[in-house]
Amino acid sequence: MGLLLAASAAFADADIAQLRLERGDDGIYLSADVNFDLPQPVEEALVKGIAVYFVAEVELLRDRWYWSDKRVAASSRAFRLSFQPLTRRWRVQVSANGQVPSGPELTLGQNFESLREALTAIQRPSRWRIADGADFDPTSRHTLAFSFHLDMSKLPRPFQIGALGQSDWSIAVRRTQRVVLEQER
Repeated sequence: MGLLLAASAAFADADIAQLRLERGDDGIYLSADVNFDLPQPVEEALVKGIAVYFVAEVELLRDRWYWSDKRVAASSRAFRLSFQPLTRRWRVQVSANGQVPSGPELTLGQNFESLREALTAIQRPSRWRIADGADFDPTSRHTLAFSFHLDMSKLPRPFQIGALGQSDWSIAVRRTQRVVLEQER
């Protein structure tokens, strides 16, 4: 069973082409398509060996008339993009717990031949389990909040100071929308 989503809001430097929720037997899954071009200063930093970090966060809220909306589920993923100069390959590490992968934490790592391929893996998270199936009440109205951004706090301190206030280092998008159930066929 799939879920359709309505409404949107995005920042100027990135947009969300698709945001889809699916309800499976064991949970609610999110697939997204975030579009952005990597700015030249960010790409130059990557080629020099500086890893950059992206964070995707999602929150599912159930409407309540008597109080603020109830958080049904929340999840986040951290992506670490780096360039390996010796092998001339790009590496993406994904942490399922939302913490930046830096040590022996449980992460998924994959190598790519080109920057475009690596960015595609980051821009298109698919079948991301965000909630248990029992958490979603099909008789209630729900709202989904999705955000994606370049995490500047994980860059080395000189880059944080140098990039402060520069729009070239600003990659962020946020969408909040209603969740509407599709009719079963």
